Amino acid sequence: MHALGIDIGGSGMKAAPVDVATGTFVTDRLKIATPRPAVPDAVADVVKQLTTSFSWSGPVGITFPGVVTDGVTRTAANLDPSWIGTDAGTLFAKATGDQVRVLNDADAAGVAEMTFGAGIGQRGTVLMLTFGTGIGSALFTQGILVPNTEFGHIEIRGHDAETRASERAKELGDLSWGKWAGRVDEYLQHIEALLSPHLIIVGGGISKEADKWVPRLTGIRARIVPAVLLNNAGIVGAAMATSAAVSAAPDTSGATGTAADSLRLFLIEPGGRPRAGHS
Repeated sequence: MHALGIDIGGSGMKAAPVDVATGTFVTDRLKIATPRPAVPDAVADVVKQLTTSFSWSGPVGITFPGVVTDGVTRTAANLDPSWIGTDAGTLFAKATGDQVRVLNDADAAGVAEMTFGAGIGQRGTVLMLTFGTGIGSALFTQGILVPNTEFGHIEIRGHDAETRASERAKELGDLSWGKWAGRVDEYLQHIEALLSPHLIIVGGGISKEADKWVPRLTGIRARIVPAVLLNNAGIVGAAMATSAAVSAAPDTSGATGTAADSLRLFLIEPGGRPRAGHS
């Protein structure tokens, strides 16, 4: 099955058709700058452009950098505040003319990594963190997603962690790799004290340069690895959320809406068979 995945970020919007059985792109991805101001109608116009660019007709999965429940966006820390309370599912369905699923961006990236990347076969507690305009988070326990976590907003030194340790914070502060890694290390120490993860997967655009900063994270007990899918994980996870196999497994998360759909997909093997341990 092929589906179009669209990953909305604070600075850019990326899309590609994805083979959801393998997690690979069918064609090269396309990226368009996130409009400013990033109000709903302007972002929907770019979603339409991306869909049209691939001459796409079929299921579309779309990530959003904030909490999403029942297709409604509940937070928008790195986009315009007018997104709060917006029915993004209806808005994007109208823009694309296709069936649409909307979910949190880090949840999508996490599901992709747990299925096709660094999290394959990992149990215990796994935390995916995406470093970009902000810091997104996806938490898994025994392979089950806890949707819509927002650990980028924990307070460190009186500020949201992402204002100090995101990729954008590095760029704005013109920080060296060493100084920025020190901030990330401090942030991860707080996270580890709260969650005690067995594995931390780091993603986002800066993950492609993981060799410059991950070895500097020395204050963490958990194993830290870069995302295998790098900054494409969100696109893959978005496309996965559209799969017809979603309905074949029960929702055990206690959540509603599209994030729960991504969880049900994660519990299904390609072809619609329940994953081992989730029958």
